Amino acid sequence: MVLVGIQWPEQEWERKRKDTMLPELLAPAGGMTQLKAALRFGADAVYGALHAFGLRAFAGNFSWDELEKALSLVHEKGKKFYLTLNIMPYDDEMDALAQAAQKAWEMGVDGAIVSDIGAFLMLRKRVPGLKIHISTQANTLNSESAAFYAQMGAERVVLARELSLERIRALRAKIPENMEIEAFVHGAMCMSYSGRCMLSDHLTGRGGNRGACAQPCRWEYALVEKKRPGEYWPIEEDGRGTYLLSAYDLNMLAHLPQLREAGIASLKIEGRMKTEYYVATVVGAYRRALDALAKNESTYRALLPELEKELEKASHRPYNTGFYYGAPTPAAGAAGFSQSMEYVARVEGWQDGMAQLHLKNRFYVGDTLELLCPKGTFPFEVTDIFLAETNERVETVSVAGQRVKIPLPYAAEEGDFLRGPNRNHQ
Repeated sequence: MVLVGIQWPEQEWERKRKDTMLPELLAPAGGMTQLKAALRFGADAVYGALHAFGLRAFAGNFSWDELEKALSLVHEKGKKFYLTLNIMPYDDEMDALAQAAQKAWEMGVDGAIVSDIGAFLMLRKRVPGLKIHISTQANTLNSESAAFYAQMGAERVVLARELSLERIRALRAKIPENMEIEAFVHGAMCMSYSGRCMLSDHLTGRGGNRGACAQPCRWEYALVEKKRPGEYWPIEEDGRGTYLLSAYDLNMLAHLPQLREAGIASLKIEGRMKTEYYVATVVGAYRRALDALAKNESTYRALLPELEKELEKASHRPYNTGFYYGAPTPAAGAAGFSQSMEYVARVEGWQDGMAQLHLKNRFYVGDTLELLCPKGTFPFEVTDIFLAETNERVETVSVAGQRVKIPLPYAAEEGDFLRGPNRNHQ
């Protein structure tokens, strides 16, 4: 079925939307630990993959047993789980994809994220009850495409990352009101059109559209002249090297009112390869910002400086606003990661002023650490460290996975985090 020139009546989006209505905050769940962090720190929904059919083959992902547990946990908290089935499948994979989608729907997933048009049409026939979200990999840039997907039964479209806010607002006005719009607001960006890239395939044999991208766009490159083989000429950018293709990370925390005003129903955080600490930090910052915005914009604006500092405490490339306000500035050249603080430990329990911790990175008696919890961050000085098994007092601990106890003046809970100064941060 081909739709040509279809026109949907413009919707009264601004008139009908309540001023305090917030978009969904959608968080990445590369595995169960990240899922728990996302839920604890305020995500309304999470997205994750099985061990097949998703575009993050090297994330932890979910087995069928883990998916069942994840769905139970998510739904117990009144949240949603969207399953990523956005691989570009071959003919011989379609039947297995349909079977997986059927089983996932029967288990209770709240929707499936699909990029391939053939997979979409096949799933509409074979699993008609499954709600379909059209992936950003489908590169939806205009209202005709979004209207086509709506006509064919999709519930939501994840817009291409190359759209400006102005164009998103115009697109929203031309599509059915029950067709939701989702857009990325934070995390890694791709140098190719919404992730449709062949660079990894050609250089490493690992297919970016098959979930195995080696991220060669992040590598350091130099020029070589045809008649001078073996002579490599760097294209100077800074002292760290040349990263011509490496995109900056997206950060739209300071623009949430504009995103809401444009009619975006779901704000998506990238990062299914990220740690639980990253998920907690970023989701927590966006959750607090959205809750402040629900009160009024002045409360949100007052909180922004603190929350922008929060986002510096998780590993990230330099930030910009992507394509939301025109072409990205800078367009590329993001060299490496930085973070002002590092993940020290996860809280496993707290009682009578003493916290039991699962160690991630070294810290010392005398260090000033921060407790990261859904309410915010709270600094304190480490006065004592005890090994959990022997109760021996030590001056420092450094073995990842070790369990220790420290006095903690705040009533922490399981799933909170401790972080400390990043001694390598410039």
